[in-house]
Formats: sequence, C-alpha cells, structure tokens
Amino acid sequence: MGSELAAADTAAVPPPGGTTLQVLRDLDSGPRGLTDAEAENRLAAAGENTVPELRTASWSLLCVRALRDPFTAVLLCLGLVSTLVSSWGTAAVILGLVAVSCVLRASGEHRADRSMAALRELVAGTATVLRRPPGEDRPRAREVPVAELVPGDVIRLGPGDLVPADVRLLRARGLTVRQAALTGESAPVAKTAVEVPGQRTGTGGPFAWPHLCFQGSGVATGTATAVVVATGARTRFASAQGRPAPGTPAHSTQAHGESAHGTAAARGPSAFDRSVHGISWVLIRFMLLTPPLVLMANAALRGRGLETLPFAVAVAVGLTPEMLPVIVTTCLARGARLLARAHGVIVKRLPALHDLGAVDVLCVDKTGTLTQDRPVVAHALDADGREDPEVLRRAAVGAWWTLQLAELPAPDALDAALLEAAGTAGEEHDGIAAVPFDPVRRLSTAVVAGRPGTHVLLVRGAVEDVLDRCVLTPAERDRVRVLAEREAADGLRLIALATAERPARARGYTAADERGLTFRGLVAFRDALAPTAAEALRRLTDAGVTVKILTGDHPGTALRACRDLGLPVAPAQVVDAGRVPAGELGAQAARATVVARCTPHDKARLVAALRAAGHTVGFLGDGVNDVPALRAADVGIAPRAACDAARESADVVLADKDLTAIGHAVTAGRHASANIASYLRVTLSSNLGNVIAMLAAGLLLPFLPMLPAQVLAQNLCFDAAQAAFAHDRPDPSALRRPTVLRPRAFLRFITGFGALNAVADLATFAVLAAALRGPDALNDEAVFHTAWFTENLLTQALVMVLLRTGRRGGAGAARSIGPVGRAAALLAVAALLLPAGPLGPPLGLTALPPPYYLMLAAVLTLYALALAPAVARHERGAAGP
Repeated sequence: MGSELAAADTAAVPPPGGTTLQVLRDLDSGPRGLTDAEAENRLAAAGENTVPELRTASWSLLCVRALRDPFTAVLLCLGLVSTLVSSWGTAAVILGLVAVSCVLRASGEHRADRSMAALRELVAGTATVLRRPPGEDRPRAREVPVAELVPGDVIRLGPGDLVPADVRLLRARGLTVRQAALTGESAPVAKTAVEVPGQRTGTGGPFAWPHLCFQGSGVATGTATAVVVATGARTRFASAQGRPAPGTPAHSTQAHGESAHGTAAARGPSAFDRSVHGISWVLIRFMLLTPPLVLMANAALRGRGLETLPFAVAVAVGLTPEMLPVIVTTCLARGARLLARAHGVIVKRLPALHDLGAVDVLCVDKTGTLTQDRPVVAHALDADGREDPEVLRRAAVGAWWTLQLAELPAPDALDAALLEAAGTAGEEHDGIAAVPFDPVRRLSTAVVAGRPGTHVLLVRGAVEDVLDRCVLTPAERDRVRVLAEREAADGLRLIALATAERPARARGYTAADERGLTFRGLVAFRDALAPTAAEALRRLTDAGVTVKILTGDHPGTALRACRDLGLPVAPAQVVDAGRVPAGELGAQAARATVVARCTPHDKARLVAALRAAGHTVGFLGDGVNDVPALRAADVGIAPRAACDAARESADVVLADKDLTAIGHAVTAGRHASANIASYLRVTLSSNLGNVIAMLAAGLLLPFLPMLPAQVLAQNLCFDAAQAAFAHDRPDPSALRRPTVLRPRAFLRFITGFGALNAVADLATFAVLAAALRGPDALNDEAVFHTAWFTENLLTQALVMVLLRTGRRGGAGAARSIGPVGRAAALLAVAALLLPAGPLGPPLGLTALPPPYYLMLAAVLTLYALALAPAVARHERGAAGP
C-alpha cells in the first residue's frame, strides 16, 4: 500500500522524462498493467478519476448574497432607521421591497444554476485498460469506467478516443492528438513514445512534449498504448481550473501545473459592480447629509426639535430609489429569461447581462468561433507556382487509396479536405499498397497501378520531408522553398506531392521506397470559415464592440482568417506573443487586433490589461486553456459544448459557439441596461428636485411642507408606476453603443434636471402662497399638502415620459404609448383622484377647488416647455448615462 500512496502523491505532476522502464518502475507497474487487486487498492488510496465539481449555491445562500448589493444594503439601513423612529409604514414598505428584490435575484440565479447542472458532461465514459484477473499472468483488455482509472494502469488509445487521464506513451503508431481544449492549437499534434533530447527547453511547455498526452485532449489519428501517471484532481486538466489535489499545497500546483490562479490576476469588480457602487456612494452621501440638514435648519429657524426626525427620515427615503433593486433584478431576470427561451443562452450571474450590454471589447479565439475546426483546400500549385488541378487530383487519389489499403477508420482532416475538394477521385485506379502516415517521417504513400508493368508512388507530406526525397537541382529546391514560404506567410497550411514510377513487383512497399521522387506541386489549405462569423463580426462592429482575436495559431494563419472574413487588419495590428516579452504583452493589447501564439496566461494578461485601460471586456472560450481569461474578464462566455472547467468559470453559456448568439446577448444586455438607466434618470432627478424643494419649503413655511405619511404614499404611487420600466422597449438609438451606468454622468444629469424640477416645485409654492392668502382660503396646511402632492405626482408622470433613455423627438412621443406611457397615465389619474377619495382624509389630504387645478396646469405646462428642449439638448450631446 505504501508504494500505491507514493505513486498517487507523485502523480500530481506527470514524470516528464526517463525511459519507459524507469517510468513504469516509478509507478510500480509494468507493460502488462495492474492486477484487479492492485487497481482496487490504488483506487481507494488515490480516489476516483473525476475532476471536483463546483457546488451549486443553495437558495438561502443566494438570498444572503443578494443582500450585499449596495442599493439593497442602503434600503435595509433606511428600513431599520424607520423602525427606530417608529415609522412603521415606511419600514414595512422598504423591508418588503428588500425581500422582493432578494427573492427575485436568488430565483433567477438558482434557475441558471439548475440549467448549468443539466449541461455538465463527463470527460469520457469508458476507457480500454489492460488488467490481470486473479490467478492469471496474461492481461486482458476490458472497458472500465473512466472514474476507475488509477496511476499505473496501462490503457489503449485509438482514433476518436478522449484521453481519460494524464498518460505517458509506451508505444505509438501514427499518433496525433487534438489539444485545442488545452492549448488553443487548431492543428493535431504528433506524439511519439520516445522522448526527444532537449524537448523540455522548447516552447509550449509540457503540452509540447511528444511522449505525454493529457486529459481533455482527443486522438485524431493513430493508435497507442500508454501508462496512466495522474488522475482526477492531480491532472493538468484539473490544475488549470485552480483545483489542487487534496493535500497538495496551492503553490505546488502553480509551480508544476501552471494553474489559472497562478498567473491570472483575480477578477476585480465588474462593470455592473463599479456602476452600482459609484451611484450608491453618491446617494449615500446625499442621504447622510439630508437628515442632519433638515433637523438643524428646523431647529435653528423654526424651533422644532426631534419631532421633525420622522420627516427627516421620510425626506431621506424620498431621495432613495426604493424600487431600484427590484427594477434592476426584474430587468436582468426578464432579459435572461428571454435569452434562454429564444436563443438558448444561459446567464448564470444576473449582473453579467448588464456587463454584456457594457462590453466594448470582445476577445475570442479563432478556431471554432471565426473558423470551423476543419481545413478546406484553398488551391493547388505546380512547381512553378501556377494553379494546377492535376496536383489536387493526384493528391486526392493518394488520400483515397491510403484510406482504403491502410485500413484506417477515417481520413484525417487534410485527407478529408482533399477528397471533398476533388470529388470522386481514386476509384478509376487500381490500388496496390499503402504506407500510412508516420509523425517521425511526416509522409504517407499510396501505390497505384500505372502504365502496364509499372506502379506509381503518390507521396504526400510535409514540404521539407518531401523535398528531401526528390531529385532536384539546388536552384529548383530553393524556388520551391520560396514558394512554400510565401504561401505559409499568407496563412496557409501546405502539403507537398511527389511521384515516382517503379517497375511492378509482387513484394510489399516500405518507407525505404520513398526516394528518387519527382516533385509535382503543393496543395494549400485554409481554415473553413464559420458560416455566420462574417455577418456577426459586422454587426458587433456596428454596435461599437471591438473584436480582438487571441489564438494559439501562427500569425499568418490568423491573419488569413481575418482577411477571408472581411475583417480589416493591418500588419501593425498583429502581435506575435511568442516574440514579445511577457512583461510587454499587456502594453500592446490596445493596438492589437490579432494576438497569435497565445498561451493561456498570455490571454489572461491581455484581458487584465484591457480592463485596466478602462474597457469592459468579454471573453469567449471553450477549453481548459481559456479558464484564466474567462475568470479575468468582466464577462466570461463559453459554449454549451465547452469543457466542464470553462462552463463552470463562465458567466454566460451559449447554445453554440457562435458570435451571432453573443450579438443577441449584447443586445439583451443593452436593453436591460437602458431600462435601468431610464428608471435612474427619472427617479433620481425627480427625487432630488423634491428633496431640494422640501428643504426650501421647510425653512420658509410655518408647517411641514408634507407629512411623513404623504411622502410615503407619494413614493408608493411613483414606485408602482415605475415598475413599468422593466417592460419598456428602449429606442433603437439606445442599443447602438455600449450601455454603461456612469456615476459622474448620472450626477450631472440628476443635478441639472433635479434643479429644473425643484424650480417647478418652488413655482408651485409661489402660486399656492399667493392663492392661499385669498378670502376663500380653506385649511391652509391641508390645501398646500394636497396641491403639492398632486403637482408632484403629475410632474413625475411627465418626467417618466420625457426622460426615458434614448428618447428622440417625435419618435419618443410615439413610443410613450407603451408600458411606461400607460403607467404614467395611471399615475396622473391617481394624482387627481386620490385626495378626493376615501384614502385622502387619513393621509391629511382634501379635495381641491377647480381654480387650483388650473394653476397647477399652468405650472406643469411651463415645466414641460422648459423640460423638452433641455432633454433634446442632452440627447444631442450623446453623452448621457
């Protein structure tokens, strides 16, 4: 058991080198694998081969988290203060709003958690492992659940298999693996069982070592036998998620596994958090200042003491946007619900929807986003660089007969592209033999019948390896190399084709026959474009979102994809991360449109640098290599087919890896943010104007300008009407640029329009003061309270229509016939009917004589005439919040 525990501990980092025998000895295993008893003991010691999943937060925990929202915390404090001064009605309403807000937010995020739980998939179902039953020395190949693999198990891999754990190759034949989920490389990587001297000093880290394969990669071609060196939380797949193995220090994981947390800076406050905190502190300063001012002014000028405390608290409540947590949560939850229903987009964290609307930089990978994960033929050239369809046809014939005679289960990606481009090719020839692709010699050969008594060798492979076997003069060889370099610099992948005619023979063909060849030409491949990528890029650009491409591919390959998509990229906007010192890469983030040869940590650094420069950054990724950047971005986005680590780290999950879906999500985020901004514009400017007027009236009048119960009733009516903002449709102009709730812009807005509102209130005071001196004066206080109560609600109904985000002249008036327009009309009706109804006397209100309504109408008309040009001027400035 001691050796098994030791093996489990050392397996946290796969043995990087050594002979096959040394590796097997270190793992206390052998070429025949483990016995069933040894496997059971190791499974008990090392645990199951599963990556620990993040726990879904409980309902109660989500509710508690919602209380951390600054606006909710402010309301909670005001509710407690209202309770202390025995203002029970105010306290009940405020605390009720806090509860509603918490429940709405928790329910939305809980629904997203449930959707995510349904999307979790296993890395692989079963694996082929060699195990020795009790009493037998001969191993048997059997299928076992991946979770039961242990260090020291010997497994077999074939085309299409997922690598179920971190393994060291013992034998390999034509093996290539796809590591896109780990490194971002789109092309398969050749793997061999032999460690190449000096490989550990090369670029790419352990993923470039040919004798190691890692969990999360998949076999593209070939077969292999390998020994498991790390399972579960000790794999690099797990360490890239920042989940060290039990008992393993975090610094150890970072040192060996290049953990996401080891290099990526922790995500700071998102755009939503920054906006909410900024606006909250503006309001908190006002609220902390208002009650002392009211108390001191009334004590100094009117001799009133603590009896004005309820009024001071009511004034502070009047300044507070009580409905903001409910409006924000409702807008975001409604947008998230519509996204999920219409486009299959799951928003895991509700504020992330606002952040999507604020995104002005979107970082994406090339493979699978802009291009499909498959090559297509661009063109075929002869030795002089002229297009030659015969080169393509011969290469396709070689691909066809290699597939048939080598008994391969399926063509590799390049052969599939050849067969697709050439159509039916190969069937008109008689196949003789095939020598399949070998990653060491980097060639494959098909032999077909030629003229009577001859065989023709069709050799395809890497340009240099084919040229080494061709009969060429130095000048011819140099000309072909220049041609190949030109094509590669244009972002194309190449294979060379050469042929040889041999006398027909009965014995088989081997790699030794690949000599004395005649060079025929080159076949160039490009990445197949994603069908919707070009249109989606155009729409994102029109919407003010800058797309940056962070890829592990060669710069030329990325630049070619951009050119094919119609994305204008100058050479100066392409950065090769492999040639830039790590410390300088972040400084180049602003000018770069394409950053090629990116490591996972480069992506995280670039995202952090863009955020530090003031951008709101979204990042789309689907592999373990993308986890650091997903966590560093304002909004992490992953497709449903992404690995578990990426989906768990993302804030938004797409049905497919499609930029069109991101465009829909950005629009939904801007829609919700515009409605939130509308609410803030209306309520804050109106409330600030009322508070200024109340403070002035409190100093000028011999009585309180409004009773605390009347302030509460007015707020309730206004808040109920403003709930319509959650269902409003903003003007299209508000959706054409990133929507950010900027505290300073809001402060300027509410100060200007709040002052205008206060002028209207003070004008109402002046008219009422003149009217109340007349011989027909009723109860002065009741009439004053009623008239100002009515005028306030009518003013608020007016600003609901005029101060909405994105209002543009006549179009804005037409749009008013909607949820907000209807709510404003109902608010105006309540203003006129409430004082004369049954609730009027309990609130201290009374019916107004008709002349008073005429006076109020005159004041409101003048206010509207002043407000309309001010709004138009503000909208023309296009700098609003």
